[in-house]
Amino acid sequence: MNVKELNPDSSPQAAFGAHLRTCREERGWKQEDLAAEMEYSSTHISSVETGRKMPTLRFSRSADRALGTGDQFERRWRELKHGVLLEGFPEYAGLEGRAAEIRVFDTGLIPGLLQTPEYAQALADSAVRRGAITPEQAAERVSFVAERQAALVRARPPMVFVVMDESCIRRIVGGPEVMDVQLDHLIEFAARPNTVLQVAPFGIGERRTIDLPVNLLTLSDRSILCYAESQTQGRLDRETTSVLPVLTAYHQLQAESLSQAMSVDAIEQLRKGTS
Repeated sequence: MNVKELNPDSSPQAAFGAHLRTCREERGWKQEDLAAEMEYSSTHISSVETGRKMPTLRFSRSADRALGTGDQFERRWRELKHGVLLEGFPEYAGLEGRAAEIRVFDTGLIPGLLQTPEYAQALADSAVRRGAITPEQAAERVSFVAERQAALVRARPPMVFVVMDESCIRRIVGGPEVMDVQLDHLIEFAARPNTVLQVAPFGIGERRTIDLPVNLLTLSDRSILCYAESQTQGRLDRETTSVLPVLTAYHQLQAESLSQAMSVDAIEQLRKGTS
């Protein structure tokens, strides 16, 4: 029987398939053996191994159970689905969708939870032009932003606190028309009953207590976790001793920032070109 040569470097999907084949062969199993353990057809196994079919979350978890690989294939699936996201962020986003309270601080760019589709698309298109991501990954990135925002309009929505550095509203992304719609959206966001929007003005100088983007979640059991990232790494932290100081810094930043009314006024003036 001819065995198709796999090139795991050709794509993340191919790498997933090659790893599946390797794990299967290490056990001395044929595709039929793995198919029986996973309750899939051997044709399905073959299609995933050769990169012709995209694995699903259910498939990945089934592979982990059958092969005794912990959560290797599930993690590979999440990397495949959200390959443009930093480590830790897909897990954070899953928790965000169930959180009772969400606190966000961002610099330079409007936070993803508040981005309009046009703003998100402009950022994704720029990344494609730079060669940082593929057009397919760009589409996934924009779709992922929309998925996160859906959590804000569920039956029992979370309280959402957002502090943005002034640079977020002053940086032009996608051109004047995209920014005009984006600033309008911020004003609408601030008017919701479960949101608080504040701008941290340039004038607070050294009193800005947080320098990098930070996301804090309060879960239904009142536990708090923090997700923070640099340019190349993201980290989800559940340790109380390290999370509470970040929460304190966030509260201090809120105190130094403009009130919501003043923040909305600043956004309106900027939208009208009067600031």
